[in-house]
Amino acid sequence: MVVRRRDPSERGQLDLFRALPGDFAPRDAQDLMAYPFFSLSKSHRIAPIDFSAGGVSIRVEAVPDHGMATIWDADILIWAASQIVEARDAGLRTSRLMAATPYEILTYVGRGTSKRDYQRLKAALDRLQSTTISTSIRQPAEGRRHRFSWINEWQERTDRQGRPDGIELIVPDWFYKAVLDDALILTIDPAYFDLTGGLDRWLYRIVRKHGGRQRGGWRFDLRHLHLKSGSLSPFKRFAFELRDIVRRQPLPGYLLSLEVEIGGRTLLAFEPLAACGKPVDGLVLSGTRPIVPSGTRGSCHQEPKPALTSGNRGRIRALNLESNQESNFEERARDVENLIRTAAASLRAAGKSPRKGAPAAQTGRKESEPASPDQLPLLDRPGGAR
Repeated sequence: MVVRRRDPSERGQLDLFRALPGDFAPRDAQDLMAYPFFSLSKSHRIAPIDFSAGGVSIRVEAVPDHGMATIWDADILIWAASQIVEARDAGLRTSRLMAATPYEILTYVGRGTSKRDYQRLKAALDRLQSTTISTSIRQPAEGRRHRFSWINEWQERTDRQGRPDGIELIVPDWFYKAVLDDALILTIDPAYFDLTGGLDRWLYRIVRKHGGRQRGGWRFDLRHLHLKSGSLSPFKRFAFELRDIVRRQPLPGYLLSLEVEIGGRTLLAFEPLAACGKPVDGLVLSGTRPIVPSGTRGSCHQEPKPALTSGNRGRIRALNLESNQESNFEERARDVENLIRTAAASLRAAGKSPRKGAPAAQTGRKESEPASPDQLPLLDRPGGAR
């Protein structure tokens, strides 16, 4: 519900949108899911995030007093996006100025409602307001950046008797426009709020954004995932934690696995699981050793696939070229570079050890002279020819 306000400040120029009651589906902004905007640790982070790939640049900065907004703080933005989309779909007017009680926000994102939880909510609002973002995403001109904070401002409300009456907050225009665009919003599993690890939460959002509900799933190069995470952990530690996630399989709705290519590169693969949680399942565990068919359809009781596979799999996964262009471009570029190096090494070895009976004169150079680089296949020649 929207209430008219008159005031020369930004707050006064916006209609007040009161939070809607109900436990509706959570929505998330795809830009926030795909790129490193938040700290993945609950520790006090001051070091900025600098990300640049595929024409997208992002810089996230924090202040020492509050530290950088974390991926747990982003739950407030998920709540805000869900409220705005739900109201719009119901034909109600929305606004960047939102009012709600702490209880409504905390219960929606699966938190407790103790005094400590209320204090943590206020600290999260402070971090969201003090964290600043500069990005080229959705900017009309190349090189242009939009600078904003996740919350322009927030304040506690009181009623006429001076008793606490909830909070008001203003979300930035960059975020608000993304939420109102259907193409930039995705529904997420409510079980996301149960994920306790920062890397678990970040990985779910990446998987949900890029993999969606594609039956064949997608795959990512581990080093590119490390870049997209904005994590301060070194790559070896990051890869170790990803392998632990693959072992635990905590992401709701998705199955993770690792694929090792012939060249030794490790890829994280993921694919959607069959829908579960129906009252009657196709296969019912009877308590005995064998699984007894119940006569109904489908089953969620399936033998888990191996978490680690080799490069010679029976089927080839899609490379998600549309949703993950920069990752696959870098992967293919590295493959081409490796191919060139391998070909060059082979030809040099062949030049040093010619076949028996083959005179050196046939090659046009001395027997011990290696092949000239500009004669190797796939190498750049003067003028750009290949």
